[in-house]
Amino acid sequence: MIPAADWALIAALTAGCALAGLVVGGFLLRAAERRSMTLHLVLASAAALVTVAAAVVLTTERMFLSGHDSAVVLVVIALSSPAAVGVATLLGMALRRAGQDLVRAAEHVGEDGYLTPATPPTSELRALGAAIDDAHRRLAAAHARDAMVERSRRELVAGISHDLRTPLAGMRAMIESLEDGLASDPDTVARYHRQLCVEVDRLAAMVSDLFELSRVQGPLKLHLERVAAQHLLDEALASADPVARAKGVRLVAVNGTVVPVEVDAAELGRALRNLLLNAIRHTPADGTISVSAEPDGTYVSLAVSDACGGIPDDDLHRVFDIAFRGGDARTTGPDQGAGLGLAIARGIVEAHDGDIRVDNHGAGCRFEIRLPLALDAQPG
Repeated sequence: MIPAADWALIAALTAGCALAGLVVGGFLLRAAERRSMTLHLVLASAAALVTVAAAVVLTTERMFLSGHDSAVVLVVIALSSPAAVGVATLLGMALRRAGQDLVRAAEHVGEDGYLTPATPPTSELRALGAAIDDAHRRLAAAHARDAMVERSRRELVAGISHDLRTPLAGMRAMIESLEDGLASDPDTVARYHRQLCVEVDRLAAMVSDLFELSRVQGPLKLHLERVAAQHLLDEALASADPVARAKGVRLVAVNGTVVPVEVDAAELGRALRNLLLNAIRHTPADGTISVSAEPDGTYVSLAVSDACGGIPDDDLHRVFDIAFRGGDARTTGPDQGAGLGLAIARGIVEAHDGDIRVDNHGAGCRFEIRLPLALDAQPG
């Protein structure tokens, strides 16, 4: 039985050796702080082994234990040291390779040359690798969005420049004819006057569309109120009816149940009018456009179905893009602005936490706006 005093002495000697090993090991690690991780691990394992050996030697001398036993323990420690140092070296090399992979991955985050780093040997490095992967995906997506926005901006500038150049050229020609006296008879002067008014209205509509687009692309301030979705459709139909009648297009409302929503009635009404005017523009005379409002789970579906003949499948996902102009959309008329109505509608709908989509349906296409129902009208 070892006396308590001897246990206390053993504990004190071991603690002293551990403290000395901690101080010396900390000094060595600090001196090697710019060196490789492998060296750090070797130093740490060596410090632990030397601390144990020193504690054994001191304890043997102080306790007057057998030198033979002490030698045996020291030999065991010496023979075990290569294994401990080898394990530390292998771990250090694995961590070094993992660190190099992570560095290479970090240097190419968001670039085409990015390579997913190999699976690191520790959970902490795995978490770091996963974070770098996620950062790459998000940055690559942001770059793709930026590229798309830049491409849309260039296409928009090119399209608007084309649309502005045509009426301006016509207006300049008519004005020069009037100034030079080439058009002096009353009928021609009156015709030029009417045409100038038409072109001015067209330019004003383009400027208005550009202003609305810039407004909805920013943080659109909404004034929410509880209204019936059918009421919004009725107002949009009433606003678009004169244009439809002038073209000979029929507007039909499909009656459904009253569906309450909390929206900015003025803004959402603008989005619905844009959809209706777009449908009227592309529906031939004697065609029919139907609108409906129906609940769909926790959402309400506001749909506008026209008879435009359909949209090519390759263009369906682009119809709401800012600068997209498919089919005859580039051919502007006196009732058209800058061709931004659908992009403006999407901005307004998304500001309401809704979504807007289009699909080919029957003899034309079906535009659908989905908005959350008023909270007290949601099922469950």
